[in-house]
Amino acid sequence: MSANLGIAITKFIAAFFSGSSAMLAEGVHSLADTGNQLLLLIGGKRSKRRADAKHPFGYGRERYLYAFVVAVVLFTVGGMFSVYEGIEKFKHPEALTMWWLPLLVLVIAIVLESMSLRVAVRESKPLKGERSWWQFIRHEKSPELPVILLEDFAALVGLVLAFFGVGLTALTGNCIYDALATIAIGVLLIAVAVVLVIEVSSLLVGEGANPEDLAKIEAAIVSVKGVERIIHMKTLYLGPEELMIGVKISVGPERKVRELSFLINQAERHVRAQVPHAKVIYIEPDVWRDPSATPLTEDIVTLSYD
Repeated sequence: MSANLGIAITKFIAAFFSGSSAMLAEGVHSLADTGNQLLLLIGGKRSKRRADAKHPFGYGRERYLYAFVVAVVLFTVGGMFSVYEGIEKFKHPEALTMWWLPLLVLVIAIVLESMSLRVAVRESKPLKGERSWWQFIRHEKSPELPVILLEDFAALVGLVLAFFGVGLTALTGNCIYDALATIAIGVLLIAVAVVLVIEVSSLLVGEGANPEDLAKIEAAIVSVKGVERIIHMKTLYLGPEELMIGVKISVGPERKVRELSFLINQAERHVRAQVPHAKVIYIEPDVWRDPSATPLTEDIVTLSYD
């Protein structure tokens, strides 16, 4: 965040002395990135607050809320401003002065952003596993790394666009290249912001466990002696590292309360051993009956516990 703030200030200085709209757009982009990283830090800190009566499941999903705000900031402050500035450059072209200054700043920024992207990639690889990068961005429950990955990628591409825009303007004396680069940077940021909005809004609405974790949970529950089958199960992420599970299991009608308590406790231990982030588990014992069978009026025992 501190590095981005320093880069933003440098870009603004270069834009002021050179008159490059692409440089100005990049300055706004870096300033937006700085604010976004601050928002992610705030969201991470607020999400660690303890559960209370008003929020009994805690505040873990605040990380999703702040990531959503980041996407909105990137769209409005970064993307829309850049497009607006590029259009204004078309309407009121201005010759570049001190063209070497923005090019020098851009080269340094490209090197720094490449290093930043490399760190983000390295930090993401353990979580990515065998998934493609697109699958990682689409399905990762912790929003920070996908957000930073997309921001760094957009920043690097934006810097390259700005470099070519300023460079072609300096070579030809035609400001249209600077304006086109500015608009291209804006369109890029808007595209990244739209992807983030779609993915983070899905997390805000509520996502369940992925197929791999679902298979592990089901296998862990049915491995408990006395559990006949899973009648139905639902899962929900309360936060990036906090999964809630609600499941109804079928047991024999002859089971006593003490036996049911043992079964439930065993099932919870098995699930947590396989899926450590399954923090909240509710298991309801019941007796399975085939829905297509003829209803009985007696000898049906249903056991339900909070």
